Amino acid sequence: RRLTLCGLPRRHAGSDLVTRVIQTVMSCIGARAPAVVLSKGVARASSGRPMLAAAIRRVSAPGRALMQRPTAVPSVALPFAARRGYPTNVFNHANRVAAKAAVSEAEVAVEEEPVKLLTSDESEELLKIRHTTAHICAMAVQRLFPTAQVTIGPWIDRGFYYDFDYPEGFSDKDLKAIKKQMIKIINKDMPLRREEVSREEARKRIEALNEPYKLEILDAIKSEPVTIYHIGDEWWDLCAGPHVESTKAIHPKAIDLESVAGAYWRGDEKRPMLQRIYGTAWSTPEELKAYNDFKAEAARRDHRKVGKDLNLFSIQQEDVGGGLVFWHPKGALMRDMIERFWKDIHLERGYDLLYTPHVGKLDLWKTSGHADFYSENMYRPIDVEDETYQLKPMNCPFHVAVYKDGYFSYRDLPIRWAEMGTVYRYERSGTMHGLFRVRGFTQDDAHIFCLPDQIADEIKGVLDLTEDILSTFGFKEFEVNLSTQPEKSVGGPEIWDKAESALKDALAQKGWDYEVDEGGGAFYGPKIDIKILDAIGRKWQCSTVQLDFNLPERFDLAYIDKENAKQRPIMIHRAIFGSLERFFGILTENYAGAFPLWIAPTQVRLLPVTDAVDDYVQETARKLRAAGIRCDVQSQERLAKLVRNAEKAKIPVMCVVGEQEAKDGTLAVRTYADGDQGVLSVDDVVARISAANQGKGEKF
Repeated sequence: RRLTLCGLPRRHAGSDLVTRVIQTVMSCIGARAPAVVLSKGVARASSGRPMLAAAIRRVSAPGRALMQRPTAVPSVALPFAARRGYPTNVFNHANRVAAKAAVSEAEVAVEEEPVKLLTSDESEELLKIRHTTAHICAMAVQRLFPTAQVTIGPWIDRGFYYDFDYPEGFSDKDLKAIKKQMIKIINKDMPLRREEVSREEARKRIEALNEPYKLEILDAIKSEPVTIYHIGDEWWDLCAGPHVESTKAIHPKAIDLESVAGAYWRGDEKRPMLQRIYGTAWSTPEELKAYNDFKAEAARRDHRKVGKDLNLFSIQQEDVGGGLVFWHPKGALMRDMIERFWKDIHLERGYDLLYTPHVGKLDLWKTSGHADFYSENMYRPIDVEDETYQLKPMNCPFHVAVYKDGYFSYRDLPIRWAEMGTVYRYERSGTMHGLFRVRGFTQDDAHIFCLPDQIADEIKGVLDLTEDILSTFGFKEFEVNLSTQPEKSVGGPEIWDKAESALKDALAQKGWDYEVDEGGGAFYGPKIDIKILDAIGRKWQCSTVQLDFNLPERFDLAYIDKENAKQRPIMIHRAIFGSLERFFGILTENYAGAFPLWIAPTQVRLLPVTDAVDDYVQETARKLRAAGIRCDVQSQERLAKLVRNAEKAKIPVMCVVGEQEAKDGTLAVRTYADGDQGVLSVDDVVARISAANQGKGEKF
C-alpha cells in the first residue's frame, strides 16, 4: 500500500516537514518509524509496516478530528507514563498525543504507480545504457589514471562493473572524480561506432596500447571477425555490444558509481587482484532516486544486520572460520520450528525421512561423478586407516546408497525420501556472504524414485508441496523456468521427450506461467527452477525440481517390472528451501526481522508497571507457556523504555500489566504490526495466539 500526503502544496512534497509529520505520528503510537522514500518526487511511507494510514486509523474518532487542522510540529516522546496507577488502557493516551502531533492539513490518498526498477534482462534499453556506461567509466578512468589497465566491464542486473589493474586502488574521492569525468564525456555527445576487424589487426592495436588483459580476452574469442566499439575517436574496447548510439543517450543525472571491491582476474586467486568499480545507470533521474531508496530499504533489511540486532545467529570468521554458521538460542528455536513444520508436511504427503552421514568413502564420489566434475567445490579428502573419505558436498549419492541396499518391485514405486542433510562445499573467502553463501549448510533434499509413467504425477505433487510450504512463510509470487535438453546429454530422446512433457503437463495443471530455457537443462535431465518474490520485489532462487537419468545408470539402480525383468527407475531430485541457511536469510530480509507471529522466537512480552503485579504476571506467563506460547517478562525500567525495547526487538505482542489489569484478570495489549488492541482477558490472548500457531498465522 503506497500513501501520499496530498493536501500540502506540491512544493512541500518530500520536504523535511512531510518527513517529520510521518515520523512524529509513527513514534507517537509506539510503532516503527519507517524511512520516508520518494516516488516521482512524492513522499510516501516505505514498505515497512505499519504505515501512516494504519497509524491514523488507530487513533480515536475525536483524535482524527483533531488531525484535520493541526497547528504545530511538536517534538513528542513516547507517551507512556511509567507511574503507578496509570489509566486502565495506557494506549488511549498514546492515541490522544498522536492526534495532537499530526501537523499536516493533508488527507491520505492513494498514490500513482511507483517507478519500476527493471533489470537488464527485462529492458533492452537499460541493458544498452548500462553497457555503454561501463565503457564510459573505463574511458574516464584511463583519462584520469593513464597507468590503469582495463580488463572486462559487463552489465549486471541493475548496473555494471568494470575491472582495472591499478595497484594503487581507487578511493571515494577518486570515484567522485571519475563520475565527474564520465559526465563530461556524456555531455560531449560522442557517437558509439561498431567496427569489425581481423584478429591480427585487433592484436596489433591492443599491443600498441600495452593492454595484456585484452590480449588474453582476444585469445578467448573464437568467432570471426572481431568486433570493436569506439567512443568518438578517443577510446575503444573489444566488445560484442549492444550499445546506445551516442553518449548523449545517457542521462548524466541517472548514473552513479557505488563502490570499489577487489576481484581476482578470471576469479582465480592465483591471478592478479584487480580493482572492480561498481556502478548503476538508469533512463531517468527518478529511476535512479527510486533505486537509491530501494537500496536503502534493502540495507535496512540486511539479514546480517537484523540477525545481529535480534541475536539470531553469528558467523565467527576470526575465531572459528569463515562460512560456518552458529545458531544462537532464538535463531535455533526458529530453525527448529521450520524443520518440524517441514518434516510434518512431508510425512503428510507420503515421504519417509532419512538421516545420512556427513562423510563417505571417496569411491562413492568417483562413482557419482562428483570427484571428476565438482572437485573444485569439494574439500580435500581425509585419510582414515588406509582409506580415503570425503566430506559430502551433496546428499544424493547417500540416498542412492540407501536405495541400493534394498530390493524393489514396480509395485513399491514411487519411493519418496527426504532429509535435512548438512553438506560442505568450498567457497572462496571473497565469495561468502552472510547466510546466503556459506561453507557448511543444510539442504532440504528429497529424492523420488519412480516409473516413467509416474513422472507427471510426482512432479505435480512436488509443485503442490512447494507452493504450500513457501506460501506458509508468506511467499506467494513465483517466477518459474523450465530448462530442456542440452546438446550433450545422457539418456535417449524418448525419455527426454517424456520427461519434458511431464514437466510441462505438471506446470499446466498448476496454471503457472513459465519461461522455457531451450537447451539449458543439465546433461542428466530437464529441470524446473522457482524464484520467489520478497516484500520489496527482489527475486530469490529457492526451489529446484530436477530429473536425473545419470545417477541410476552410474549406480546400476534397478527395480523389477511386471515381466520380472530389471529396469532403471527415474530419479527426481528436489529441494524447496534450497538451503535452510539461505532461506532463513531471505525470510529475515522479507520481514525485516518482524517475523510472522507463529514463528517469532518470542511471541509475547509481559510488561509489569509495578512490583505489586509480579505474582499476576508470573501466573500469566506460566499460563501462556503451558499453552505453547513463547513469552518473556521484562521489568525494572520505565514503561516507555520497556515498550521501546520491545518494539526494537520486534516482539509481535506486548501486554502491559498494571494494578487494574491484575485486579480484572486482563492485559492491555499492543501488537508490533497493528498497535493498540485494547484490554483483553488472558484467555482471549491465549486463544488468539494459539489459533495463529495452529494456522501458521502472521498476526495476532
